[in-house]
Amino acid sequence: MPPKSETYISVDVEASGPIPGEYSLLSIGACVVTNTGQNFYCELKPLNDNFIARAMAVNGLSLVKLKLEGESPAAAMARFRNWLQKVHLGTRPIFVGFNATFDWSFIHWYFIKFMGADPFGISGLDIKAYFMGRHRVLWQETNKKSVRTLYPSQTHHTHNALDDAKEQAEIFAGMLK
Repeated sequence: MPPKSETYISVDVEASGPIPGEYSLLSIGACVVTNTGQNFYCELKPLNDNFIARAMAVNGLSLVKLKLEGESPAAAMARFRNWLQKVHLGTRPIFVGFNATFDWSFIHWYFIKFMGADPFGISGLDIKAYFMGRHRVLWQETNKKSVRTLYPSQTHHTHNALDDAKEQAEIFAGMLK
């Protein structure tokens, strides 16, 4: 059987703290790496009141506002799953992130908790690690500034999950050329 083709999906999240479950996933931004116009965004109701002040200062989101206006986690994850099914069209969706371990942990936890399965499976492609291997540099040389020097992006890093997903997609698309 021939290998299944893959669709790279750039994903970025904003959260109220460092780990899922104890802290909440607050927003998800995603786009197809080869077509950032195919994108997804949602803001979620927090699971609880736990937060780290620095995380909230970075993401600029309001827990009070999200409690009122955010989507329920189950509805948001169902909508994200449905969007993924439309854009990967029978290919395998590959989670791509810049520092993928953080973003993937929240997405995986929320998919398992609210949907019972994660369409990405148990792995994600980390742009930092890809850059490290491709350019044979040390991990400390994989920061966003260093990577953007070689792979510039038209989209600025704003800490809006969709903007950041698009930025990552542009960087990764440059690496794939």
